Amino acid sequence: MNRSIHISRTNPEHLDFRRLITLLDEDLSANNGEDHAFFTQFNKTDTIKHAIVAYIDGNAVGCGAIKEYGPEIMEIKRMFVHPEFRRQGIAKKILEQLESWANELKYETCILETGNKQKEAVTLYQKVGYEVIPNYGQYENVESSICMQKKLKDLSSTI
Repeated sequence: MNRSIHISRTNPEHLDFRRLITLLDEDLSANNGEDHAFFTQFNKTDTIKHAIVAYIDGNAVGCGAIKEYGPEIMEIKRMFVHPEFRRQGIAKKILEQLESWANELKYETCILETGNKQKEAVTLYQKVGYEVIPNYGQYENVESSICMQKKLKDLSSTI
């Protein structure tokens, strides 16, 4: 069933975003087991200014966010799609919108970290052009982390 996906730009205080990241944290806790506590410290939303919520039929079904990592680099954070709505292209749409937003804000590159147990996430990111890079920042010596990046094309120059 192909239903219309509506993407809404917001901030991390938005109630639907907060509900979805609570589900994300529960999902990650189940997947990451004892490593979860380590990753939790890097998943706070207090430094995030740009968040997205995806809706189908008025129901919040997915989310994502971007956060400045450095000059010209935006980090993708808090990507999640409710399990009942996976495999419908929602995560891809959220990611495209986050990249577009980063591009509008004049960032040239998006980076992200995911866990080696998040096989579906790794597959999605590679499918849309992300390449594995050496682990950055707090993930530098974390064996279960996979860091990736994608150079953004300047969408405004194609007009």
